Parts: sequence; C-alpha cells; structure tokens
Amino acid sequence: MSIKKIDFFLLFLLIPFITISLILVNEISHKLFIKEIIYIFIGISVFIFILFIPLRKLLWLIPIFYWINIFLLIMVDLFGIKILGAKRWLKIPFTHFTIQPSEFMKTTLLLMLGYLIYKNPPTPVYNFKEFLKLTLYIIIPFFLIAKEPDLGTALITLIVGFGVLFIIGVDKKIWISLSILGIISAPLLYKYALKDYQKKRIEEFINKPSYHVKQSLIAIGSGGISGKSKNEATQTQFKFLPIASSDFIFAYFVERFGFIGATTLIFLYFVLIFYLLKKAQKLKDDYFAKVMYIGVAIMIFIYVFVNIAMTMNLAPVVGVPLPLISYGGTSFINFMILFGILENLVARKEFLHTHGVK
Repeated sequence: MSIKKIDFFLLFLLIPFITISLILVNEISHKLFIKEIIYIFIGISVFIFILFIPLRKLLWLIPIFYWINIFLLIMVDLFGIKILGAKRWLKIPFTHFTIQPSEFMKTTLLLMLGYLIYKNPPTPVYNFKEFLKLTLYIIIPFFLIAKEPDLGTALITLIVGFGVLFIIGVDKKIWISLSILGIISAPLLYKYALKDYQKKRIEEFINKPSYHVKQSLIAIGSGGISGKSKNEATQTQFKFLPIASSDFIFAYFVERFGFIGATTLIFLYFVLIFYLLKKAQKLKDDYFAKVMYIGVAIMIFIYVFVNIAMTMNLAPVVGVPLPLISYGGTSFINFMILFGILENLVARKEFLHTHGVK
C-alpha cells in the first residue's frame, strides 16, 4: 500500500476534534487527561494496524465476527456484570478488565451490512423480501442491546442500520408502511416496552428538566458570545456540571468558547459528515466501501445531534458521547477503527487496481 493513496484530508478533519478533546479534558481533570492520551495512542495504533490489513481479501470473515458479537451480547444477558441497574459488560477471565460488546456491535453491523449489500446489491432498489433479510441482521442486535437495557445504543444501532438501507435504496412503499406502523404502535411501545426509568427521562424532558440538564443549560447560557476563561467557567470548575468530561462536555465547551465556539464546532462536524457522504457518492458501485462511508457519516450525525440536543433539553438524556471529543476509550477507539477501515478500503482498492488484482 502506497502512503500517497491515504486520504490525508480525512485525517486533517479529525485533528481539530482530538485537539479540542485534549484541551477540555485536561482542564477538567489532569488524571483523565493522562488516560485520554493513552486512549488516543491506542486508537491511533489500531488505526495504523488496520491500514495494513488486506481487508477486501478477508470479507469472508465478517459474518463470523458478526455472529461472535451476537454471541457475546447473549453472554452479557446470561453472565454480564450489572452496574447501576444495567447489565452491559462482560468480565474478561483472569483479569480485572471488562468489555462492552454493544459498543463494538455498531461497527460489526456496518461491516455485515456492507458485506451483504456487496454480495447482493440493489437493482435498483430492494424489494420487501430482500429488505426483510437485511432487517433481520439489524433487529437481532437491537433487541439484545435494548434488553440490557441500553436503549440509547440500541436505537443508534437501529437508526444507523435503516439509515444505510434508506440511502442505498429500498422501495419507498416499505418506508411508508413502516412509518405508519411506527406511529400506530408508539403509544403501546411507550406503555409496555419502556422501563420505568426510561419513562421518567422522557417525562422529565417534557415537563421538567433534570438537575444535570439544568446545570448544562446554565453552563451554555453563561458562555455568552465568546465564552469565558478556564478559571471563570465556574459551572465546571466548581463541579456544578455533572459528567462534564463525557456526556455533557459540549456544555463545558460552550461555557469556555461561547456561541462562536459552538457554531464553529458544529460546522466542523458538518464538514466531516458532508465529506464522508460525498466520498460515498463517488464510490458508485463499490457497495462495501459505500456502506461504510454512509454508515460512519450517519453514526457521527446521530451522536452529535443527540448529544447536543440532550445538553440543551431538546432530547431526553441518554448516554451518548460527543464523537472524538468526549472522554472515554471505547468510543474513541471504535471511531478510530471505523476511520481506519475507511482509509483501508480506498487506499487498498487503488493499490489492488494498480497491481491488476480485483
């Protein structure tokens, strides 16, 4: 693989987010900052490792990885570790470490959809039978993750999966039917499918914001047009703003850099998402790579939209990080895996074509 074939502009787009993350996390906690550096080092190492894997020659392994991940989700249900009422983690035998299979399922699902669509591309759109087959691979992890319960991750998995199918091409009559079914069944799902704490979050969102959201709104409002210095950002420095380094890091960012900073950050995300979708459009019939680019773009959009909306009391509070900025190893490493896959697919495709290999 030639280094010249790497999409350096995509790498350039990631630098501002990582830089912002390091600055904010360091201001909140130097201890977390050290851990963040370790996570970034691991993420970059994984990214580089993926670049040198002949991914297109190993597509046959994707279904195996998918079903292994499904098996791990079932193991979570049977033997998982429960923390704060949610059973989402598996303990690695003979160590003190745990893994959260639901986080890796989003990447595995994208790979599986890419593999299935590559094997059976739309002509020009999928009919009901073909759509049903693809839906099965989305629904299985959705129910297993929702059962943990982790409705936020489950819904992201569902939306990313159906979002990919929507852009790739499905008969519009199917979407109309699903929309009608969703509207009709929504009250029943709310009454019988949601847990009490999930209903409470929705009710707080509609009627009265929680303590977390109130402090978040105060932090955002106090940032003004241009923000405050670190010492004047009292909402975070005096620990009024909970989870400032992860779920509510956007509120701290606005407290520090104000309305100008917030609009700049949202614009940077828009540029990244737009670039990924434009790259997907140029891939034409390379369906595996196209699915991956579309999926990553949709995933980033959902994460950004939900995270910012919940900090501003425009959506119920769920544990959704701000991509590449919120503190947390699993989320960052997962995104670096995805970006490594994107770079691999484009660079190695050109490399294989240059050497006359399909």
